Amino acid sequence: QVQLVESGGGLVQAGGSLRLSCVASGRTFSLRSMSWYRQAPGKERELVANILIPGNTNYADSVKGRFTISRDNAKNTAYLQMSSLSPEDTAVYYCSAVTWSPRMDYWGKGTLVTVSS
Repeated sequence: QVQLVESGGGLVQAGGSLRLSCVASGRTFSLRSMSWYRQAPGKERELVANILIPGNTNYADSVKGRFTISRDNAKNTAYLQMSSLSPEDTAVYYCSAVTWSPRMDYWGKGTLVTVSS
């Protein structure tokens, strides 16, 4: 089992920056990847960024160049550094993790990011 706890959400002005954190606990030795998703009101959940434990990263086109995902394996923590934020980035951001053997998906409860004009 893996438990995920997000933090760092809040209110920020357009153009500002925010860093989200996701701490994993439990079966962290089996982590394959960690990801950030977001869901805005009335919209589908979308993948924002993911990072494989070896370090390879992927980003949604909408955040490429503005957001950076990183991780500290020793601390079992993933981060999402968000810059040049706009109101369109307002959403609940969820941390997700995938494990090996067995392959399982885990989710945090989410943290709200609100970007004001």
